[in-house]
Amino acid sequence: MASYNGWTNYETWVTKLWMDNDQGSYDYWQERTAELVGTEMPKPAHPLAQELKDTHEEALPELQGFASDLLRGAFSEINWYEIAESLIEDYQAENSA
Repeated sequence: MASYNGWTNYETWVTKLWMDNDQGSYDYWQERTAELVGTEMPKPAHPLAQELKDTHEEALPELQGFASDLLRGAFSEINWYEIAESLIEDYQAENSA
């Protein structure tokens, strides 16, 4: 499997980049991560990854034909679990002191 800038692939990297560079998105996912980690569930990355995927999927524009196929193909390559793990690692690093 190819990698990109330390991430699974370009699609995963660019999704996380956009999440981090949009202040509203960044703040929201920091809050959600803190809430899930705070529940002390054994594997918070699983529900966080699913929530990330569902939320971003709902935000996809309605396209048809060629553009829809390309967008859906790229979307299916995103490693949501890797993004969730990154959010959790960042949260833990910021709150471990």
